[in-house]
Amino acid sequence: MTTASRRRVMALGIGLVASTMLVAACGGSAGSGKPGDKVTITLSGPNQWNSSGSSFGKPWEELVAAFEAKEPNIKVKTVVLPLNSFAQTISTQLAAGTAPELVFNQAPHKPEMVVPLDDYLNKPNPYIDGNKQWIDVFRKKFYGFGNGNSRNAAGNIEFVPFNLVGIGLFTNNDAFQKAGVQLPFKDFEDLIAGCGKLKSAGYTPLAMDASDLGPGWTMATISGMLLDKYAGKYNVYAPDGSAGKAPTVTAKGTARAVLSGEFSSRTPEVTESLNLLKRLWDGCVDKNWSGVTGDNGAVIGLRDFAAGKAAMAWGVNFGVSALADVPFKVGSMPFPKITTASSSLATDAPARFGASPGGTSYMIPSATKGAKLDAAVKFLQFVSAPDRIQPWLAATGGIPAVEGAKGADQTNAFAAGSWGEAIPFAMPGPPPGVTQLSLWDGWLLGSRSLDKELDYLQDMWTKAQKQAVTDNKWQSEPWAKK
Repeated sequence: MTTASRRRVMALGIGLVASTMLVAACGGSAGSGKPGDKVTITLSGPNQWNSSGSSFGKPWEELVAAFEAKEPNIKVKTVVLPLNSFAQTISTQLAAGTAPELVFNQAPHKPEMVVPLDDYLNKPNPYIDGNKQWIDVFRKKFYGFGNGNSRNAAGNIEFVPFNLVGIGLFTNNDAFQKAGVQLPFKDFEDLIAGCGKLKSAGYTPLAMDASDLGPGWTMATISGMLLDKYAGKYNVYAPDGSAGKAPTVTAKGTARAVLSGEFSSRTPEVTESLNLLKRLWDGCVDKNWSGVTGDNGAVIGLRDFAAGKAAMAWGVNFGVSALADVPFKVGSMPFPKITTASSSLATDAPARFGASPGGTSYMIPSATKGAKLDAAVKFLQFVSAPDRIQPWLAATGGIPAVEGAKGADQTNAFAAGSWGEAIPFAMPGPPPGVTQLSLWDGWLLGSRSLDKELDYLQDMWTKAQKQAVTDNKWQSEPWAKK
């Protein structure tokens, strides 16, 4: 995602009545600017919707214009940062105290570098009629005080999501109709059979490129279903690292499972996941996929899919913007369920991927004070109002982070039902400096035998988890000493 699941953008607004009181309540100083003075704030982050180096696109500009019309004393500037360097830029600025008033939250930082928003979230959002607590407008399943994924290491909420990020399969509905294939697929066997019909009709069933995302997302989904039976066994740590349970197996739980030897690449379901991945690639993906440059993080194999050559493509909901002018009707669906018809090791686990607030989310640097702090909060509140954010969501494919708003029709399936739930336990990732693609491409291209692939995975997982132990200071754990 960003990897998979790891890239996104947008902005929000807040209207607070007594700015000095609110600043004092959150520990800020009065700063410069008096009530009624005009103030300019800057929002800085990566462009998730188009290739422009200066604009997030017309829908974004319209959202900002609506805020400025509502708050004529506040002007919002947008700084577009390159996708491949935004994290380093923001991280450096936060550490130096030079970051602008609103920054994209997916950049390394310490909690004290940004403003805790808990006090604000406990107060009414003035842009929502009848609202008593700003936090109440958000979809609690994904964001809120009781959601561990919303809090930082200091226990505070430091960001506000403008949308949720969801991943799924975009579909060329015209191709499916021409091939006589019904949507959505009932199960994995139906998918494989459908790929055969789509090929016969002249389409590449599943667009693919040489980025990390396609193989990584596919394997995460497949292995998530087959490894579901182990989730309870390895879910032994709470989100804060103490003994307990979490919504999914934590990074510490995964490290313990691998380094203790309880989970290894020789676990039968790992082999089965590899075989199903290879079967999908052989039956649904063009044989030249590894030579296709991955030039879009929102739609995998965008060129072939947008040109109408491919019937399906993995994508993030932000991909709607990139597909705005395609000559066919775009739909969406989750990956189909793996049943015992495809594997004797399958259980009744549903296909899952998980929607989350890891899409377009922004935070306020702690150096922001006074009138600029008030204005930044107002912007976050404004875009949290369902009626204000609705047009932008519909135009960009955004999945609503707030109750009462509706996402784009083309991406409704990306967060629906079980598919919108997080994977309880999936295969571990590689160590730093090793790509997701390298974990699977040798197996998919035939340059690594199954035995070599399993040995390679074990080596990568062990190195990754040993690094996690060092990074998180888990050396005192008995399993970490082995």
